[in-house]
Amino acid sequence: MHYYLVPRKKPNLLSLIIPCYNEEEVLDYLKQRLREVVPKLEVNTEIILVNDGSSDRTILGLMDWAKEDKNVRVISLARNFGHQIAVTAGMDHARGDAVVIMDADLQDPPEVILEMLTRYKEGYDVVYGQRLARSGESFFKKITAWAFYRLMKILVHKDLPLDSGDFRLISRRCLDALNGLRENHRFLRGMNAWIGFPQIPVYYNRDPRVAGETKYPLQKMLKLAMNAAVSFSPLPLRFSLGLGIVVALIGFCVGLYALYRAFQHFILQMPIVYNPGWATIVTLICLIGGSILISIGILGEYVARIFEESKGRPLYVIEFMEGGLAKGGLGIPSRSNRKKSI
Repeated sequence: MHYYLVPRKKPNLLSLIIPCYNEEEVLDYLKQRLREVVPKLEVNTEIILVNDGSSDRTILGLMDWAKEDKNVRVISLARNFGHQIAVTAGMDHARGDAVVIMDADLQDPPEVILEMLTRYKEGYDVVYGQRLARSGESFFKKITAWAFYRLMKILVHKDLPLDSGDFRLISRRCLDALNGLRENHRFLRGMNAWIGFPQIPVYYNRDPRVAGETKYPLQKMLKLAMNAAVSFSPLPLRFSLGLGIVVALIGFCVGLYALYRAFQHFILQMPIVYNPGWATIVTLICLIGGSILISIGILGEYVARIFEESKGRPLYVIEFMEGGLAKGGLGIPSRSNRKKSI
């Protein structure tokens, strides 16, 4: 897709949004790395650290960091709401003309932000990091991640970039549009693709975690995949429809075969070599029963999401905020940060 780009200056203020969940071991490395990188950006920068209900001493490290640096702001959520909601909390309270979303584990090098800013000045509203290689990860992790992104491209959106996480720069007008989307079950990568705006990748090699353990094991990856598929696509419902058609065709074929055997026995007086009755019945019952349960389960996932959305609950609850952020306890963008979506 070709965009009409309008060059722009560097943002007057850049917001770095970093969700943190049990990242006590990582914080010193993150602090040192950002102290080296941020001056090179040559823009005013605020760092928004979102504590996502950590059970270790992460919040103490974040508060100490905020006391040392006036540009660091801390949002502490009342419990663990999940990575996508923690990022959303940071987006709601970001004051910059552009924001960068990155994880605390330094697998996505903050030095890439320099190239992102160059693309931002060219007029792009979303500059996302696309991984060329993944260091320090097992073969199983790599192959499941490879399959995840390709499946999501089919299920979520045709423009969803491959091998790209949440590490990205987003302009203010794009951020305002994103903040206007308040669904409970969030898949920010798909939401970015859905809203459009000029987007372009920057390529990099992903580093291993500097410390600690991954916060996206297979279980969470599967949960994210299910959430993205059901939230963005009717394909699972169509799959259940297709499954029902296939089972019906199998039943029809079995019925024709039964008629054919009856014709052989009663009309042509051919002996029946074996008695297929119980095996046929059991097979058909399993096929029909299994397809019905799968279809009901898929439909139930959609109904559950409708139920969650109908409650109208806020996306998150804030325990406290430190560092000059607007006060407020619910997951609703403050008026000072919320603008009309384009």
